[in-house]
Amino acid sequence: MSENKITIIIPVLNDVDALKILLPQLQPCREQGHELLVIDAGSSDGSIPFSRNLVDRILMTGVGRGRQMNLGAENASHSILLFLHADSRISENGFEQLLAAMSESENHWGRFDVQLDQAGFSYSVIATMMNLRSRLSGVATGDQGMFVRSRLFHRVGGFQPISLMEDIALSKALRKHHRPVCLSSKLITSARRWEQQGIVKTIFLMWTLRLAYFLGAHPDKLAEIYYPAVADNGNGGADN
Repeated sequence: MSENKITIIIPVLNDVDALKILLPQLQPCREQGHELLVIDAGSSDGSIPFSRNLVDRILMTGVGRGRQMNLGAENASHSILLFLHADSRISENGFEQLLAAMSESENHWGRFDVQLDQAGFSYSVIATMMNLRSRLSGVATGDQGMFVRSRLFHRVGGFQPISLMEDIALSKALRKHHRPVCLSSKLITSARRWEQQGIVKTIFLMWTLRLAYFLGAHPDKLAEIYYPAVADNGNGGADN
């Protein structure tokens, strides 16, 4: 297992349009010896045929982003794991910053600053607040591109088998070893959640769910609230 190489793990479910943007961008990484895994949960939109020649391996599993990412981690060839959503894009110096950060400590883990892919003051404020919240709380979310050493990931038990908040649960476990490294390099991610559901409604929903989780609500119960809410807006595959 290479200590200074990255395995990029992308959980996929009917994400072919996003993959058409992301995977070509990641080809220079493969040429440098980094590994690219797509973990598919039963896509029917052409995600698998499109990905076949642009990734090192495609693995299949059942629905559940935590399950998908755990399978990717179990099959990773390299020591550094980067969990990346299909609708994300990494800035040009992102991998350089990531490798520099991970060379400093075995217990380092972290995420990128996020930037939404829509212009406008409201979207800029949302991204700024997401990044500030993460710095203050020491909690990262999946749409910020979480990265961690494989040994530390497995030491804390990986992603929990829960329907929602698996990224927050992992952050809290990792935070016991080290606070996250917050890279200034931007991870550009889709603003579709806020576009389709509305900015105020989306913020209210996500903060309500996170407060309920903090107070002890079971993630499966929260998923029963979250997924019908996003499905009503035609966005059943929204990030959590």
